[in-house]
Amino acid sequence: MRTHLLIPSLLLLGSLSMATACSSGSSGTAGGTATAAPGSSATASPVRSVDPSKIKGLQIVSDNSEDTSCAWATSYPDVPGATAATEAMKKDVEARLALFRESCADAADASGAELNISHGFLVASGDVLGVRLTTLGGGGVGSGLSRRTYWYDGRAGAYRTALDLVGSGSRSAFVAALKSRLQGREGTDAQTLDQAFADPSLLAGELDDMAFTADGGLRVTFDPGTVGAVPAGSYSVTVPKKTVTPWLSDFGARAQRQSVSPSGSLDLGAAATPTPAVPTHTASGDDDTDCAKVTCVALTFDDGPSTAYTATLLTYLAQYQARATFFTVGQNVVAHPALVRAEVRAGHEVGNHSYSHPDLTRLNSEQVAYQLSRTSAAIKAATGTAPTLFRPPYGALNSTVRRATRLSPVLWTLDTEDWKYPDAAKVAQSVVSKVKRNDVVLMHDIHPTSVAAVPEILRALSAREYHFVTVSHLRSTM
Repeated sequence: MRTHLLIPSLLLLGSLSMATACSSGSSGTAGGTATAAPGSSATASPVRSVDPSKIKGLQIVSDNSEDTSCAWATSYPDVPGATAATEAMKKDVEARLALFRESCADAADASGAELNISHGFLVASGDVLGVRLTTLGGGGVGSGLSRRTYWYDGRAGAYRTALDLVGSGSRSAFVAALKSRLQGREGTDAQTLDQAFADPSLLAGELDDMAFTADGGLRVTFDPGTVGAVPAGSYSVTVPKKTVTPWLSDFGARAQRQSVSPSGSLDLGAAATPTPAVPTHTASGDDDTDCAKVTCVALTFDDGPSTAYTATLLTYLAQYQARATFFTVGQNVVAHPALVRAEVRAGHEVGNHSYSHPDLTRLNSEQVAYQLSRTSAAIKAATGTAPTLFRPPYGALNSTVRRATRLSPVLWTLDTEDWKYPDAAKVAQSVVSKVKRNDVVLMHDIHPTSVAAVPEILRALSAREYHFVTVSHLRSTM
């Protein structure tokens, strides 16, 4: 994956809707784009969508900071059996994050720097797994857009690069076909194309984003600046099925078949993976707490649901009959809808926290609407009810964001900074020692120490006769 010097306003604002569209959910297209790239065709066959909730044992590895001066959010999937692919994604994400944090530390003024790494599934069927990671930003002069696909061959038990989809003896013909389809397109020229493919040893880095379309073609997407002028953005080329099929490797042929006609199940040779139990706690009825008469507090949890921690948190809350508000990230909702249903069933409120956790104030109104509407749709699909509240990532809110949605924004009055201090006792004390009546407390259910702090918070505040309510209930009864 090549690093290019790009202008943040050009790519972060101009490409986010396109990049996020590449993340697959239960609807839409996994490899489609919200806006056509210079090298793409508006009538090109889409990449078939994948429902991640059908992947047994799937965990989404998410992390982020809430430091607005150097904001970052990362996610990638951990699929049972595909350890080598998971490790490859983890290595790349950690390297990107380390470079970003280093650039923030070195910059005289890192204000506004952001790194966002999101994921989407290309295929998860038979013995084939395909995942795309989309990176936006990176801070400073080097901010930009890049994408990479990660493949796993369950039959061989091996991680595969995108280039491994093409047989080694057919790569020259494949590259020639790509160059032929790129020539003459706006922003490209023969010299640039020759330079892009001049060194065969660098092909894996240049051709690192490939996915099969629903009709069997192989779509290759190039990061900005790779095969054309940077201002032109990304270029996509689709080699039709009839042309590309003879060039595919054995693994590529299997990946093509599973992309065109998914078998309906994924078997990567992993030992049987038990499905984590989803809590069955059920609210006893509507909350009749009158916060005008008693002392209330609204506990809120961002960035989930998490298969590792959210179920435990729901159990803790149920033990005290406490209600809370969960501001969920869309790509986690589509992966774990049962957990979102469990939140609602237990009497909690589910709000919108965007689809991939970008700073919404850096986007235009269309891109903001896309992030929020896609998440609201996922929540409604999981629970039957669309959310009414949203919390902007990093608390970043401006007039553009407000105008792009009818959702009511929710910030907070007490920040535990639990992302910064992975210490359960410290997190609990940050609430118990500072909380005031009608506070909205910010926490996260993707951190084990944050969830571990909840029992002490509930115990200590219950002893002081606090009542735990949702944000909407607090607002309606204050």
